[in-house]
Amino acid sequence: MKKVVVSLVAALAVSAAAPALASDMPVKAAKAPVVAAPPSPWDVAFGAAIMNDYVWRGVTQSGHKPSVAAYFEPRYNIDANWQLYAGISGESIKFANNAAAEIDFYGGVRPTFGPVAFDVGFWYYYYPGGTCYAGNAACPATIPNGNVAKSVASFYEVYGKVTYTIGDFALGANEYYSPNFLNTGAWGNYASGTIKYTAPEKLALGPLGWYVSGEFGRQWLGTSDAFYGVPAFPNGIDYKDYNTWNVGIGFTYKVFTLDLRYSDTDLNKGDCNAFTSDPGGSGTTNVTPINPTGVGSNWCGATFIAKLSADLTLGSLK
Repeated sequence: MKKVVVSLVAALAVSAAAPALASDMPVKAAKAPVVAAPPSPWDVAFGAAIMNDYVWRGVTQSGHKPSVAAYFEPRYNIDANWQLYAGISGESIKFANNAAAEIDFYGGVRPTFGPVAFDVGFWYYYYPGGTCYAGNAACPATIPNGNVAKSVASFYEVYGKVTYTIGDFALGANEYYSPNFLNTGAWGNYASGTIKYTAPEKLALGPLGWYVSGEFGRQWLGTSDAFYGVPAFPNGIDYKDYNTWNVGIGFTYKVFTLDLRYSDTDLNKGDCNAFTSDPGGSGTTNVTPINPTGVGSNWCGATFIAKLSADLTLGSLK
């Protein structure tokens, strides 16, 4: 019996001491799980380009001379399928009114549904520094070939685009509308279809990716205001609608793209002169109902474009 009591007393002593010993031991705190911060919904796209000719809808904007461009575009991703954006871009140009720069302000929304991506927005084209040429009391300066140009060519468009991607191919459709195209008084509507094939990685040319693409579009134009009128149409001329197309190949390396492209329209030199007021237009044989002087312009003719650009986003730099 004495042995049992002694054993019981010893067991109680050990059990009583155990919590005290445990409390004396240092305890390591459990590490909290690391939670990755959610990605920011904000991003910024930006880039720059240099080209031998700035051609827009088949018509040179730089007088068939080299041009430089740059853009800056903040973006807000509502979720994986909806993006809001606004931007500013600029290009060097040569206009009939001597404007030397185009500054664009734009913004819109880009919703995506599986392989179908939309883009709907507003674009304002600002051409500062223009001079009026008309040869009258209100506008005494003249262009030697008789063409006229307003000092202000700025205007806006609303637009909608859609792109359907299937495998390595992307098919697109575009629509732009302005109630006062290039401030001529004429409405303008442009619609086009595009196709692009982007070569898969297995067909890459060493470190270079590549693609081929093309576009066919039509520019509809209304009637100008009286500033551009001619004797047969003193209240304004009905600009000639025209088709335009381009096809080219591009090579990509990291953030750089070299695009080589052929562009043309079906506008003849006389109607091109009436539309552009080209100060370098010449001749007397390009007579059309809206171009009675016969001056012709090559600003709407076939041309080859080489463009080197760099495009990146802040997100891609992280």
